Amino acid sequence: MSVSIGFISATTEELDRAEKDPSWADEYVYKLYDGDDLSMPDRPYGGPDKAWAGLQFLLDGTDVDLEFLMDGFQILEDGTLFGWSPAQIESVARQLRATPWERLAVHYDPERMTKEEVYPNTWRFSPEDDLDWLERAYEELVTFFTKAAERGYGAFMTFSF
Repeated sequence: MSVSIGFISATTEELDRAEKDPSWADEYVYKLYDGDDLSMPDRPYGGPDKAWAGLQFLLDGTDVDLEFLMDGFQILEDGTLFGWSPAQIESVARQLRATPWERLAVHYDPERMTKEEVYPNTWRFSPEDDLDWLERAYEELVTFFTKAAERGYGAFMTFSF
């Protein structure tokens, strides 16, 4: 089992309904992700999947104001579903677009990340491959936030463990 984070864009109406009716939101988001194809393929969606803690470690060394496990508003009491307003998505998108990968990469410290047990704690096995993996995850994250912001979406964030 892995611990992962995913985002799928959401309308303001969907976020309002989710806040009022968490059980609806749980079912609805599950349906959005059900099967091989998303039921609404025109919606932006994306990771960072299992790279979230590694990216958080790198982001913490920058001025980007993003905390995966603290931002948004909790929808389900078990901490597996959160909502992010369109304003939050726009703010993060602006910050991510202004932060090139190289500003994050300078904070990559496989030894420290291993010592601090940053999930998934694989940093010592193949540090260069893991850095490439984090870069791809960051690019996907930037793409998601940019597309969602351009279309005026908020988002649902799933946290599975």
